[in-house]
Amino acid sequence: MKKSDQSIALSHTVSHSKRATLQRFGGFATFAVVATLGAWAMPRAQAATTAPLLEVWKDPNCGCCKDWVALMAQAGFQVKTYDTGNRAKRKQLGLSEKLGSCHTATVAGYVVEGHVPADAIKRLLAERPKALGITVPGMPIGSPGMDGPVYGGRKDPFNVLLVQADGRTRVWQVG
Repeated sequence: MKKSDQSIALSHTVSHSKRATLQRFGGFATFAVVATLGAWAMPRAQAATTAPLLEVWKDPNCGCCKDWVALMAQAGFQVKTYDTGNRAKRKQLGLSEKLGSCHTATVAGYVVEGHVPADAIKRLLAERPKALGITVPGMPIGSPGMDGPVYGGRKDPFNVLLVQADGRTRVWQVG
């Protein structure tokens, strides 16, 4: 078939009504479209309803906290913030001040303190260790939320610590 004949055939096929197309293909076109849209939409709909809720207590004026919260939302978490500061919440959750940072979060019964990378939180949720939670003590430059242009690409080493219920810690992940 010549290229011009193919174009004519294509335009003729396109000009058919939807009913004629469905009759011609016995509903296959509808099935293919519905199956494709369903396969595309289902994971997104499931992700919207099953994304873990990360509740964050932070200072309303802290820019690095806002940046960390944005990164967590980009990583797929549902994020709810409380701009009330985090010291009282950290104490209520039983996390030592020496393991503290500028924001405190909870997710699925775990404490997440400070500038913890999203992949460490996802690992925590996947592995479900018996622990109080995880923390990046202090505010290491280059950690998530502390990695903006103002730091000029600087990245200080840091560890994500797994915190046991009795306060003992061990390295969970290298930052």
